[in-house]
Amino acid sequence: MIQLALSDEILMAVDKPARYIGNEWNMVKKDLNDVDIRFVLCFPDVYEIGMSHLGIQILYDMFNKRGDVYCERVYSPWPDLHKIMKEKRIPLFSLETQQPVKTADFLGITIQYEMCYTNILQILDLSDIPFFAKERAQGDPIVIGGGPCVYNPEPLADFFDLFYIGEGETSYDALFDLYKEMKAEGRSRDEFLFAAAKIPGIYVPSLYKTDYKEDGTIASFGPVREGVPVKIKKQVVTDLSGSVYPTKPLVPFIKATQDRVVLEIQRGCIRGCRFCQAGMIYRPNREKNIEVLKAYASEMLKNTGHEEISLSSLSSSDYTDLKELVSFLIDHFKKDGVNISLPSLRIDAFSLDVMSKVQDIRKSSLTFAPEAGSQRMRDVINKGLTEEVILDGAGLAFEGGWQKVKLYFMLGLPTETTEDMQAIAELANKIAVRYYEIPKERRNGKCQITISTSFFVPKPFTPFQWAGMYDRDSYLARAKVVNDAVKAQLNRKSIKYNWHEADVTVLEGILARGDRRIGQALLRVYEKGGIFDSWTEFFDRERWLEAFEECGIDLDFYTTRARSFDEILPWDFIDAGVSKAFLIREWERAMEAKVTPNCRIKCSACGGMQYKGGVCYENKNKI
Repeated sequence: MIQLALSDEILMAVDKPARYIGNEWNMVKKDLNDVDIRFVLCFPDVYEIGMSHLGIQILYDMFNKRGDVYCERVYSPWPDLHKIMKEKRIPLFSLETQQPVKTADFLGITIQYEMCYTNILQILDLSDIPFFAKERAQGDPIVIGGGPCVYNPEPLADFFDLFYIGEGETSYDALFDLYKEMKAEGRSRDEFLFAAAKIPGIYVPSLYKTDYKEDGTIASFGPVREGVPVKIKKQVVTDLSGSVYPTKPLVPFIKATQDRVVLEIQRGCIRGCRFCQAGMIYRPNREKNIEVLKAYASEMLKNTGHEEISLSSLSSSDYTDLKELVSFLIDHFKKDGVNISLPSLRIDAFSLDVMSKVQDIRKSSLTFAPEAGSQRMRDVINKGLTEEVILDGAGLAFEGGWQKVKLYFMLGLPTETTEDMQAIAELANKIAVRYYEIPKERRNGKCQITISTSFFVPKPFTPFQWAGMYDRDSYLARAKVVNDAVKAQLNRKSIKYNWHEADVTVLEGILARGDRRIGQALLRVYEKGGIFDSWTEFFDRERWLEAFEECGIDLDFYTTRARSFDEILPWDFIDAGVSKAFLIREWERAMEAKVTPNCRIKCSACGGMQYKGGVCYENKNKI
């Protein structure tokens, strides 16, 4: 029987105490005396979001398959419990054993989005682990970071002992074997870190040094010791069908953000949208065998009791066997009341036919993501979507009985003009016109079109990584242009417009492209009370501005300033699989509004062939 780390009195005083008690369905239980390594896996956000993350479930399953490793979990305590833990000096604990995180061998933190960075400091603070890696003692856990944000780990570099660059299924066994061996030999923390730096995909920030020019840009970056690699190469699973996958995923006691069976059908994307980091860093595109997916679906439903299956992919419509897979899922599980969720689909006749079988069309809405209103702008970002295709898709949907449409766009993209912004409202109006062309007796009431615009953030390893951003007021001015254009449309009563928070966008851009100097401001924000910055109710813009000012950080240097091709970028030491030559070529094509064909049509020689797997390796016709 596990003794809970929190008393009944405390649990009854906080919101959703089930976040902290563990013992969920399919939770792994091991005897601590039988393992050599305790690895606490952390998602630095609230439990309900962390429990919905597929990557955590994969690593949890994979690590616990090793008899010598016990992988446990921890999530960010909600502010109510955070306050109590600070006041009563209760150390942060894992859900599996309720033991302090500080007593583990590893603390592994998945870093999915920039606005969770202060929560990483919260985890370290509540665990009583020194913030800075250089101040940690021999008995402190090795703090390791992974996930998409570590493709620029530099703003967090001082807080982590290691970063794992790439997909976790490849190099962790080597890391664990090395740790076990060196722990048995009584080797020091520094000796382990030096040896770990030689494992593919492992980056040890303390073994690298940055020098700066007078203008603040990077003069040089490199290792400080012989034997440490100059470049860190991302790790990729080439055989997705044969790799580990959790057929007994954890099932929470309370409703999670995504409470369903998740089938990952492929990784990577063939499309090459120039703003999309995921589409670049997860190359090459790799598909999972359909027979494997069929078996997983049956097994996971049996092992979880879930009543919904969701397909996970960047662009599900590009999965080769999608029709067969979806037909199988509907035929086998719909009769049992199991819903099928189909995100990331292109709106075509097949998709609408499928969705009509799995959705209540009177309640559901269809989602289009044109990303830009004008054809010129869609060509700039390489969206590969024409207005004709968008209107035809909307028309098919309306004919099929749908009346609600969600449209997603970006504002602030490179080369954007006032006409491009106004075209967002005009496209929405054209979609509404298409609806009202249907005879009244065949319509489902009034058309409801919701436009949502986010503001563009240039991310590392995209062709737009060199672009300047706008400041907060400029982004809001762009939203006003769209809002005014919506009001001028004939069908304005059918159109609703929402836009993202501009100040959060600016901050996200600073953290996404920052260097090691940003870390000091992060710590100041946390010391001022900043946590859960991705949640609107907790985000405080003034707190961040104060911290940047106190640390002498020039915001324009990290945001509005465009980078040159010859500037050393903070993440240039990482080989993410896409070459700089390819990214420059794509930037230049963007400036000419030239579309690059998708990977199946023509290989664009991005660099992904080095991994010897996936679509791009099969098609060697270069542009």
